[in-house]
Amino acid sequence: MNILGTLGIISRPSLNLPCSITPVPILGQVILQTAAFHSRRKELRGRHIFREYRSRSFANAQSQASNMSTRSGHRVPIEPQRVDAPLTQSATFLVVTIANKLEAFRVVRSVLSDIDGLAKNVAIRDLNAAFACTVGIGSDAWPSLTRIPRPAELHPFPAVHGQKHTAVSTPGDLLFHIRSERRDLCFEFERQLLNALGSAVNVVDETTGFRYFDVRDLLGFVDGTANPVGPAVPDSVLVAEEDAGVAGGSFVVVQKYVHDVKAWNGLSTEQQEGIIGRRKLDNVELDDAAAGQQQSHKSLATIEDENGEEHDILRDNMPFGSPGSGEFGTYFIGYSRRLWVIEKMLQRMFIGDPPGLHDRLLDFSTPLTGTTFFAPSSDFLKSLDPDDD
Repeated sequence: MNILGTLGIISRPSLNLPCSITPVPILGQVILQTAAFHSRRKELRGRHIFREYRSRSFANAQSQASNMSTRSGHRVPIEPQRVDAPLTQSATFLVVTIANKLEAFRVVRSVLSDIDGLAKNVAIRDLNAAFACTVGIGSDAWPSLTRIPRPAELHPFPAVHGQKHTAVSTPGDLLFHIRSERRDLCFEFERQLLNALGSAVNVVDETTGFRYFDVRDLLGFVDGTANPVGPAVPDSVLVAEEDAGVAGGSFVVVQKYVHDVKAWNGLSTEQQEGIIGRRKLDNVELDDAAAGQQQSHKSLATIEDENGEEHDILRDNMPFGSPGSGEFGTYFIGYSRRLWVIEKMLQRMFIGDPPGLHDRLLDFSTPLTGTTFFAPSSDFLKSLDPDDD
C-alpha cells in the first residue's frame, strides 16, 4: 500500500496507478488536491446540516403553532365557577360551616370575592391539568353572606323518608368542588384556601375522589352516561330569566354514599344489571319495566315534568374509599337549573314509583350526607363586599 493509502487520504485504485509505482513525485500536489476535496466536502456537509436544521426548525415551529392552536384552551386556566368543567382524574369535595360571628362572614366574603385569584395561583402551575373550583353557598348562609334574597328554589336539603331507606339532611354553608387531573393541585388549593379562611369556618366533610377506569363507580358500572352534552348543558344546568337576579348560577346537591361491596358482589351480573338498568360490560341500556313494576335505578333517575318533557342534570360523581379500611363509596354531586328535578329524583329513589318499590340500589348504598347549595356566577362572587355588614 502506498503512503496515501496508509494515511487514509486516498486509495490506490482512485489514482489508477500500477501497484509497483509509488506516486512520491506528485505527493505534494495530491495532498493539496485532497485537502481541497475535504474542505469542499466539509463546506457541502455544513450546508446540508444547516438546511436540515432549518427544515427541522421550521417543522418544529409549525408543530408548536399547531399545538398552540389545537390546545388553545390550555393557554389560560379554566374560567372560574364553570360547573361544566371537564371530568378529571381527581377531585376534592369540601363542605364547611361558617362560624357564628360577624368577623367570620367578612373573612369568607373576602376569600370568595378573590377565589378566582386563588384558583389561578394554583392552576397556572400546570395548565394541562384542567384545574377548576366551583363554590356553592348554602341556604342558611346565603342571606348573611350575600345580603340579597335567596334564589327562588334555594332551601335546605329536605330529608326523604322511605319505607326502608332515608336520604339524610346534613349541615353545610359552603361547598368547594375542587378538581384536577393532578391530585397535588387539589391538595395545594385546599391548603391555601383553608389557610385563607382560618377560624372563620369549620370543616364538616372532606372527601377525596378519584376517577376509576373508564368512568366507572366501585360497583363496576359506568357512571354519568345520562349527562347532557353540547348545547343542552346550559339549558339543563344554568338558571336563566326565571330568576334573573342569580342568572348564570346553578343549584348543587351533594350526597356521600357508602357501598356494601361484599353484598353487591354476591349478586349475579344479571341481577346487578337489572338493578342498574344497564349492561355492565358495554353500558347498553336495558328496557324499562312495565308501569307499576319494580323500576331500575336508571328509570327512577329519569325525570319528566307534567308535560312529559325530560329534564337532565349534570353529574360529576366520583368514587372514593380505602380498601384497607373497608370503605367503598360514591360521592354524588348534581348540578341543575331546576332544584325540583333532583329532589323529585330522590323521592322516586327513596320512596319509589309506585311508592314502596324503592330503588334497589339503596339496598347496597347508604347516604351519609345530604346538602343543597347554589353556585352563583363568577361575577356574583367578585361583587361580594367584605365590609357589607
